[in-house]
Amino acid sequence: MSLEQSLIKQGSFLFKYRGQFPILLFLLSIPFIYLSSFSAFNEKSILIFNSIAGFITVLGFLIRFYTIGTTPKNTSGRNTKKQIADTLNTLGIYSIVRHPLYLGNYLIWLGIAIYSYNIEFIILMSLLFWIYYERIMLTEEEFLKSKFQQVFLDWSNSVPAFFPRKLILKKSHISFSIISVLRREYSSVLSSIIGFLFIDIIRNFFILNTFYITPLLLKISIFLIVIILILRTLKHHTSILIEEGRS
Repeated sequence: MSLEQSLIKQGSFLFKYRGQFPILLFLLSIPFIYLSSFSAFNEKSILIFNSIAGFITVLGFLIRFYTIGTTPKNTSGRNTKKQIADTLNTLGIYSIVRHPLYLGNYLIWLGIAIYSYNIEFIILMSLLFWIYYERIMLTEEEFLKSKFQQVFLDWSNSVPAFFPRKLILKKSHISFSIISVLRREYSSVLSSIIGFLFIDIIRNFFILNTFYITPLLLKISIFLIVIILILRTLKHHTSILIEEGRS
């Protein structure tokens, strides 16, 4: 088996379990936070770290929201059993980056890692993310190449995989749908809330020797969880969030 084939095989396995990647980060964060020295942090440095973490996480979600809101059914999704692509997305955000959802994921988890106040953990998270998702992206692209052939090759030769070289998008023929975002993205928001709360509780426990949640984070989390519960109820018990032609 060639190296490329081996990576693709690994990617097929990781694709099915990509939702479990945050659990690995949670577990790895504990020793890094435990070994951190927080004595050098003052209110100003904490504010800077928190602001950067929040900004990067919000940026990641904006990328995910725009991607989800402007893609047709059976393309970008949460499928885990097999690869699905009725069409090849090459317009909108896909005209500047081939894997915008994974870019959004990286920024979200980078923000959470920054909230740990530990540089080593930030570097480790970035390295693990690349090792993990590089294989998934390779597997997805092998599937797209086999299905769309020259169209995929032309697109992949002109558009970078992960970090955009330009910010000028080719307009998508799919209009932005806030309904799609509300229906599909509340679970991603919930995962990030859990991530921030986990880091906050672990860090405060090692500093204060007691379970404590930063009040502002607690208020934001409660507000968002209430919204998430409302959206989940609407999705599973009403037709309000159903939209034709969208996943």
